[in-house]
Amino acid sequence: MMRDKLSAALKDAMKARDTRRLSTVRLIQTAVKDRDIANRGSGKDQASDDDILQILQKMVKQREESAKIYKDAGRAELATQEREEIGVIKTFMPEQLSDEAVRELIAAAVAETGAQGLRDMGKVMAVLKEKYPGQMDFAKASGVVKDLLK
Repeated sequence: MMRDKLSAALKDAMKARDTRRLSTVRLIQTAVKDRDIANRGSGKDQASDDDILQILQKMVKQREESAKIYKDAGRAELATQEREEIGVIKTFMPEQLSDEAVRELIAAAVAETGAQGLRDMGKVMAVLKEKYPGQMDFAKASGVVKDLLK
């Protein structure tokens, strides 16, 4: 499904002569292909839609860090380029949940797993990653889980 969206987006960007979108979609496809090759080497299937969402999240995080570095170094044009790429990548991701919704879902996951303390944090995070891939920032979510389990 995601692969089809990426292929269609690539064709649309070519037709529209949208160079930023075209180059970003090509970067995404390259990252997916790299994951497929790595999976093949370890005897796994090609990347699933969930794997592709993880790749997209990683790409967004990398570009956010790069944009910050460029901005701090006084390279506003490169920071702008990174932010534009983030915008393109996010079009392929599901809508992010609000902070309130994330808190409620984490509380539900804690209740579902019966987590009692920090040692059960892994169980809660596993449930969240399985049910809500690409819909929340798991780095922030882990901080909330930690607070709830103290």
